[in-house]
Formats: sequence, structure tokens, C-alpha cells
Amino acid sequence: MRIRRLLPAVLGVAALLAGCSRTDEDRQVTLWHQMTVAERAVLADQVARFQHAHPDIQVRVLYKETEELRGSFQTAALAGGGPELVFGPSDALGAFVTMGIVRDMSPWLPESELDAFVPQALTRLPGPDGEPRLVQIGDRVGNHLALVYNRTLIAEPPATTDDLVRMAVEATVDEDGDGRPDRYGLVFNFVEPYFVIPFITGFGGWVFEPGSETIPALDSEACVQALDFVASLQRTHGVLPANCDYETADALFKEGAAAMMINGDWSWGDYLAYDGLDAAIAPLPVVSSTGLPMGPMVATKGYSLNVHADGPRADAAMTLVRFLTSLDTQRAFMEQLKILPSRRVLLDDPALTEDPTLAASAEQMQNGKPMPVAPELRAIWDAMRPHYQALLAGNRTPRQAADAMQRDAQDMIRRMNQELEPGPAGLLVQAAFAAMVIVFVVRQRDAWRQFLIDWRTNRFAYLLLGPALVVIAATIVYPFLYNIVLSFSNMSLRHFRDWQITGLQNYVQVFTGATFYLVLFKTVVWTAVCVFFHVVIGLLLAACLNGPVAGKGLYRVLLILPWAIPAYITALTWRGMFNSEYGAVNLIATQLFRLPPVNWLGDETFAFIACILTNIWLGFPFMMIIALGGMQGIPRELYEAAAIDRVSGWNQFRHITLPMLRPVMIPAVTLGCIWTFNNLNVVWLVSNGGEPSDQTHILVSYVYKAVFSLYQYGYGAALSMVIFLLLLAFTLQLIRRTQATEAVQ
Repeated sequence: MRIRRLLPAVLGVAALLAGCSRTDEDRQVTLWHQMTVAERAVLADQVARFQHAHPDIQVRVLYKETEELRGSFQTAALAGGGPELVFGPSDALGAFVTMGIVRDMSPWLPESELDAFVPQALTRLPGPDGEPRLVQIGDRVGNHLALVYNRTLIAEPPATTDDLVRMAVEATVDEDGDGRPDRYGLVFNFVEPYFVIPFITGFGGWVFEPGSETIPALDSEACVQALDFVASLQRTHGVLPANCDYETADALFKEGAAAMMINGDWSWGDYLAYDGLDAAIAPLPVVSSTGLPMGPMVATKGYSLNVHADGPRADAAMTLVRFLTSLDTQRAFMEQLKILPSRRVLLDDPALTEDPTLAASAEQMQNGKPMPVAPELRAIWDAMRPHYQALLAGNRTPRQAADAMQRDAQDMIRRMNQELEPGPAGLLVQAAFAAMVIVFVVRQRDAWRQFLIDWRTNRFAYLLLGPALVVIAATIVYPFLYNIVLSFSNMSLRHFRDWQITGLQNYVQVFTGATFYLVLFKTVVWTAVCVFFHVVIGLLLAACLNGPVAGKGLYRVLLILPWAIPAYITALTWRGMFNSEYGAVNLIATQLFRLPPVNWLGDETFAFIACILTNIWLGFPFMMIIALGGMQGIPRELYEAAAIDRVSGWNQFRHITLPMLRPVMIPAVTLGCIWTFNNLNVVWLVSNGGEPSDQTHILVSYVYKAVFSLYQYGYGAALSMVIFLLLLAFTLQLIRRTQATEAVQ
């Protein structure tokens, strides 16, 4: 009775709290961004200024890596959530608009206010009705590459590519005479095709046909010449280190081990402020054979509004956008980080025109070409990357690489834009779903009846169990069922929010593609080799630790560290150790054992082996702990009796230890197979997303690339269901054959 009397008061307090919470939420703006560390410091200062001026609006700022930001925002927006604002480059906007997840910002900004920005800072794209919509307001322009040079090593920047090669050769020096340069003339992210674009434009080419953002032009003669020139920098002139990625180039330039570097305006502030480094910025040189300047892609970075932001939240978000694109905020970014502002008045400010870095950046931007905002640009990058890396490895000629890029780009664009229409097969699938639900409900009628009886008699137990059931349903059951439905749908770039059940086309595409079987074979090899060594090494170490070993506790702690350290840290560490020129693996092999260096990350076979070695290092401690726990539970009397019968140690291990460990090791092996089969982190981080040439993919990384690069969500869901069924069949077969669920008699 007292509970009933208190109930209205409790509900009133809850409603009051809910109302307060809702009001707080209406004044809260979440911003996702992908700014660098230096940019984040300036952003934090500006957000603090904003909140001081607008105490009624709370701002939550969250950093996400570029690809993570895109994928997470798409997923969150599909579910009706996500941040009110996203900050990033304009090249993602084509996909965002096509998916319908960003909204028009022009209602909050009159044209008189927009006139203060340069035209390229305002990204307008046609909506579903064909009318242009303002989908991004940039706080900066450029986001482009230029030449960074060390004035201690290079007095003046090169004016032409002939000068570039000559000066780079002169600056490449082997100081200790070991046959390997200790200083290079030029470094940049050599393995990433984005950094090749200035060479392509310098030779007179472009990634798309003139006037088009959907027809690739990667097989042009200009592209072939550019690829040949870039490859010659390493093969012929030797001015670039092998497998030079972004981190390697950055570290070499900061250490004074590189005279020149090609990098973007997001990094210049870091180099200019770096202690002991006399860095300067200059435009990229003119290509000697064409007389054309090397023109990088030029893009806007700015803020976009979530389509689900409305009412007070949208107003608060746009108030924040106005502040972060204001004159004072842009001036702070310009002066502290050398970033070109998007407001017209600042481009004529003496602080910009008289600053040599900003002036060089503005000149370089004038030589650049606007980065396409069409979604098809993602297909261009994915088509270029594997064949460009094959060219660098010597497995393709420039002409072969260009032709393969063009062919793959055309195929990827076709797949990206294909539209599966619902037909009779879709109706049959929906009918099958309905029939399965009806059959399930009918077959479980006794269970439903028993549940109602138990609910009346033991309601409190179900209330205690309820939260756990809700969490399981929300995190496991619902996503699994949703994925099944998506696997029969046409969810893709063109049908992101209006997808329909279309039938079995996605499964047909999975099983008719030759790539699936090749990647499946690699995945099986990957899983078998890794788990085999996990178990063997784990058993050997457990057997050693189970005996009379001095310092056993210390050894246990040291051996468990590989498993205890976060996997992504270990994977990135091993990637650095496998660097062909500076990694610890090659340094030990060449200096201690006089072995020839191995191109671990540039050769597809060795890159796959590197991934396997890293995963073995990560996985053996788990098997060791499981095996050690099982060994300590085996009665000592069995070993004592075997010793009396003069049974050898090997036979004791074979006939006593292994059979007694079976009940604990078989489930551990099963889990190890599932974890290894689905281990995306190691492959993605060590091989940098399947490099070289997309030849180190396993099924889960292949799914990730198919879904988030080409927006094939239905196909990715079907492929993930195939993976689930393969693992389910393997697990059931392993348990049945080993009788792992039966206790040892």
C-alpha cells in the first residue's frame, strides 16, 4: 500500500528529471572531427571561448580517425542518431548527400553572410529534388600537398623536376659506407596514391575524364608517364627509402635524415616549430618535360550538419558553426598552424601575405585542382592502390599498372552504383521470413505458456533477469537478425535509407566471385598456422612453468604481457619492427646473423608471414594460461605411478597430460580459431589495410573493405553471414568429433 502511495511522487520526480535531462540535451552539441594534435589544441581553446560566451550551450568534442569518422557517422545517422556536427574534408560529402544523412545549412545563413567566404569554402550539392544545398561550410581552404625542405641541407627549393632529382641525388648520402643511405634526398608517403596526384597533373593528366566525376581516366599517357617518373625516384635514382609510408617519411624528415618532403598543410605547423629543424615551405616544382606545375588536389575542410539535428539542437549547432568559422577563430588557426583561411578578408591580410609559409601555400593552392566530391572518388583510390604498389614492387610496368587501374576503377564504379530492384525473389524471401516466424511461434507455444505461468508465480526472478535479457537482445539478437535481413537487401550507396528486400543476389555475388575463394583459402591458412603455433608454444611453455622452475611467478608475468597489451599497440609495434630499412627484425638479421634484408611489408608473401608472426606473438599466452591451469588440475598420483613404471617424460605427456587436458583445450582451441578467423586488427594494422596490392586480406578485412570503401552494405552482410555459417559448421564439427563436452572418465 505504501508503494502505491509513493508511486505518483516517484513518477513526478522522474518526469521532472527527464524534463531537465531533455532540456540539457537540447542545449548540447556534439562535434566529431579528425583534426591533428596541433589542431586539436587550437580547437579546444576556441571551444572554451565559445562556451564562455554561450554558457547555455554545452559542446562535446570527439576525435575520430578519418575513416572511422566516416563509417561511424554513416552508421549512427542510419540509426537516427550521431553527432550534430561533423568536421572533415569535402571529398566525403558526395556519399553523405547521396545517402541523405546531411542537411541543408543555408536556412541559418543568409547569402549576405555567406559572401564573406571564398566560393570553394561553400560546398553545394544537389539534393533529391535537384536543387543545390549547402552541405558544408569550410573554415579553411587548401588541405593540399606542397614541398617541405630542410634549409640546413637545401638552400633553395627546386624549380623543376630535373632540379628536384638532381638535388635529391646530391642530398642522398651514405655516411658510414654500409651501402645503405643514412640521409635521403626526398621522402613522402610513397605507397599511397594520393601523393601521386601532383605528378599526374604535372604530366597533364587527371583521375577523371574532363568534365566528369564518374568516368575514370587512369590509363592516359600522362598517368603512365607520372607512374614511371615516381617509380624511377626509388628504382633509378635511389633518393627514396623502400616502403616509405607516412610515419617513416615524417620521422626521417624530423630527424634531419631527409632533405625534402612532400606533405600536406595539416603538418607544416609541426615541422616549422620542431626543435633543431630549419624547415620551410615551397610550391611543388614544374615538370620539366611538360612545363606544367605539379598540382595537388585542393579541398575544403569544414562543418556539416546531421540530418537528424533539428529544433534547438540544430540552432545550437549552427551557432557553434558560426563561431568556429568566424574571423577570430580562423585567424587563430592561420597564425598558429599556417592554415589558409576561408574568409576573403583574411586572404588579403598582411599576416598572410607577408608570411612566407602562408604565401607559398596560397601559391601552391592556385596550382592545384579541386578534389572531386563524388562518391566515385573512393573507387578511384581503391583501384589505384593495389596496382600502384605492385608497380613499386616491380611486378607491373607503368602501362600495365595504369591499364589495371582503369579496368578496376570502371568495375568498382559500376558495382558501387548498381541498383538491385525487388522482384519475385524478394517476395519469396519475405514470405519465407514470415513463415519461419510463424513456425517458431507455433513450435514454442508450450514455452510461451510455461513462461506465462512462471511469470505469475515468480515475477521477481524475471524482473532481476530482465536487464540482462534486454542487453543481450539489443547487442546480440537484434543486430544478428538485422544483419540477416540486410543480407537479402539492396542496401548500398544509392539505397542507404530506402533499402528493400530483393532476394538472393548478394549471396550469388559472393559465391560467384573468384576473389572470395582466394581470400577464404588465405583465411584458412592464416587460422590453421596461427592456432597451431598458439597451441604448440602454449603447451610447451605451460609444461615448463608447471615444473620446478625458479622465478616461476616472474616468467608468468612476462609471458602474459603480449596478450595483456592492447592488440593495436602490439600490431603497430610489430609493423615498425618489420620495416625493411629501419625495423628491428632486419637490423638484427643483417648485423648479427649477416642475412640479407627482407622486404617484409613490400612483398605480398612476406607481408602475410609478418601478419602471422605478429598474431602468433599475440595469441600464445592465452593458450599457455589455459594449458597451465589444466595441468595444475591433473592429479600428481598419475605421474608418480607412471614414474614407478619407468614411463618416459614424453610418454607421460602423451598418455596422461594431453588426454587430461582435452576437456579444457578443445574449447580453448575452438575459441582461438574463431578469434583468429575474425582477427581484423592484426591484418589491418600490420599490413596497412591489406597492403601490398590487397594481397594480405582475410575474409573479415575483405568484408570491411567491401562495405566501407564501395558502400556495398547488402553484399557485406551476406558475406558476414557466410563467415558466420562457416564458423558455426566448424565449431559443431569440432565439438562432435572431439566430444569436447564429455568429461574424461
